[in-house]
Amino acid sequence: MSTAEKLFDQYAGNYELALSNALAPSGENREYFAEGRVEWLKRCLSQLGVQPRNVLDFGCGDGSTTPVLQRILGAKSCTGVDVSPKSLEVARKHFATDKIRYELLADLQTESQMDLAYCNGVFHHIVPQERPDALALICDSLKKGGYFSFWENNSWNPATRYVISRCPFDKDAILLSPLEARRLLKKSGFEIVRTDFRFIFPHALRGLRKIEDFVYRLPLGAQYQILCRKSS
Repeated sequence: MSTAEKLFDQYAGNYELALSNALAPSGENREYFAEGRVEWLKRCLSQLGVQPRNVLDFGCGDGSTTPVLQRILGAKSCTGVDVSPKSLEVARKHFATDKIRYELLADLQTESQMDLAYCNGVFHHIVPQERPDALALICDSLKKGGYFSFWENNSWNPATRYVISRCPFDKDAILLSPLEARRLLKKSGFEIVRTDFRFIFPHALRGLRKIEDFVYRLPLGAQYQILCRKSS
């Protein structure tokens, strides 16, 4: 059993509570951030004229974001994968439908079938020497020219570091800076399309959030997305 599998099996039953406690200083819950990430992704894909039909949610955890992806992107099917069997039990119980399924990462058989892969906050739990292998799996799952929405916590943001310090399952996290992530993705066969920073203002300053739509290139947000494409 891997370290990540042990960790997230341990928190499968109370992941929501642990994450909510960590996010409390922002004044928002995890649904706010999940919706915000996927809405932004939809906007980016729409600008490219891309409508993904088959979507991979890599490192789906308890599965709560997978239905958000399916609903907002209008995907025909979504597959959530994770290394934690207990987390997938929770996901199947609450979110599985005829359009949404969940599988162990080891059982994933979607070679070159996915239009889009998505992951959020996954790679800081993967030890650096194993990250290329994880990206190879994602790359193999995508069709030629398929897109990958890579979201991570912004290591340059002090508020992000504070939230991570409050989260018990992030205790041993190894953050990736945006520059490190871009280099890693390029080495793994992806073409970088864009890098965006989101979630600058907490709930108390929510009146300023419209500004984020104009300054998303600046490295201010709590999270960043690197949208990339599988090289042809």
